[in-house]
Amino acid sequence: MRIPRLVIAGTHSGVGKTSIATGLMAAMTAAGHRVQPFKVGPDYIDPGYHYHATGRISRNLDAFMMPENTVREVFLRAAAGAEIAVIEGVMGLYDGKAGASTVSSTAHITKLMQAPVILVLDVRSTAQSAAAMVLGYRQLDPQVQLAGVILNQVGSVSHFRMVKEAVEGHTGIPVVGHLMRGAVPSLPNRHLGLVPTGENRSTAESVKALAQSIGAALDMERLWAIARAAPELVSPQNSVLTIPQPRERVMVALARDDAFNFYYQDGLDLLSAYGADLIPFSPLSDCELPAGVAGLILGGGFPEVFAEELSANRPLLENIRAAVNQGMPVYAECGGMMYLTRGIRDFHGTTFTMVGAIPAVSVMQRRLAGMGYRKVTLLADSVLSPRGTEFCGHEFHYSVLDEAPDGYPWAYRIEGQEPRRMEGYNRQNVLASYIHLHLAGYPAVAGHFLDKCRRYLREGKERIPSGCFNTGNN
Repeated sequence: MRIPRLVIAGTHSGVGKTSIATGLMAAMTAAGHRVQPFKVGPDYIDPGYHYHATGRISRNLDAFMMPENTVREVFLRAAAGAEIAVIEGVMGLYDGKAGASTVSSTAHITKLMQAPVILVLDVRSTAQSAAAMVLGYRQLDPQVQLAGVILNQVGSVSHFRMVKEAVEGHTGIPVVGHLMRGAVPSLPNRHLGLVPTGENRSTAESVKALAQSIGAALDMERLWAIARAAPELVSPQNSVLTIPQPRERVMVALARDDAFNFYYQDGLDLLSAYGADLIPFSPLSDCELPAGVAGLILGGGFPEVFAEELSANRPLLENIRAAVNQGMPVYAECGGMMYLTRGIRDFHGTTFTMVGAIPAVSVMQRRLAGMGYRKVTLLADSVLSPRGTEFCGHEFHYSVLDEAPDGYPWAYRIEGQEPRRMEGYNRQNVLASYIHLHLAGYPAVAGHFLDKCRRYLREGKERIPSGCFNTGNN
């Protein structure tokens, strides 16, 4: 399959690659092209901006959480029908899992996709030395096709000429665009990175401004030529994302609003293929779970930002607690787990009451509490899979679980860490954890969870009492 494609990579985080990648996607889309966006690594927020830039759902490419063949299948499926694929990198070009490894780095994905790389370089306070940086990035791994350079934070026209001549003269790699200092509109940030598009009420204006500034600053004709020179990609022989037999449909509630929105689309697609009818609901505004659901998924997000509003929605808290007590299968990640605890204690020490299904309190810290790839082992049978199952996932959070009682049922053992650390919560019908999984890496998990939901449905549980007309929420 021949798909024109580009990777927008950076020398480091904060170099401007998200703004430039999003602006490039938006500029190409505004010119009438079908652009399929992708994001390297475990990111939920940047893909939201990609969607607003292109009108197409951005997909994550992560070779730690998924096998390489699955990564390629995700890419080929999503890019079908597009005129070009634009892949935004993660962190610096070679930043991967740990140590000298470049597993799941942008460079790793670039080689897997046989895609040319456009390197974004921040040239503040440097001139000819920029050429040495580009040369180093090219020579570290000759299999990475460094096809162009974008200069960001250029101070003046003479500064641009100086850097351009040095880079092209010493490396032979063309400069395909430059952005003057302050020319790129900034996107709002907070503790976990960019503010999600759902909360950024000026997203449309921001993306339009990026399209105009980035589109005018880049050599679009040259970028298209580089993208079209990418070789043909061969599809994997064995598909893991195609379910051969139709499954009995079952309705599953999916928390989706400003507080909870961290989902990988390919994971949701896989659940649907295995028979899930995913019914979205809002923990912020709905007073009960959708009627007829036989399972509940609570993704990550920012419950700490909306803790007061979530706590005030007592009818839904009681409704979910009743569903848990009745045995409904529940899977929660990060912010979803925080929501299931007895309460969230914010940065100021105020505790807001939550569902109370997990006998612990989630406490926000000023410092990052956990970040990075994790290999974990299930300590007991769960709604996702049996005891002993190993998962490769990711965590990124500022909160910790506190006030857990003796005998607390930890979900996972985190491998490769000393002292050995336990994590999450797993008891009967509830599995919750700070670990984010990409279900496309573990297709059997989707089937296992939905089989639990079907069993719950067959048991014919009594309808959970509605709290919609209880005092205090209307």
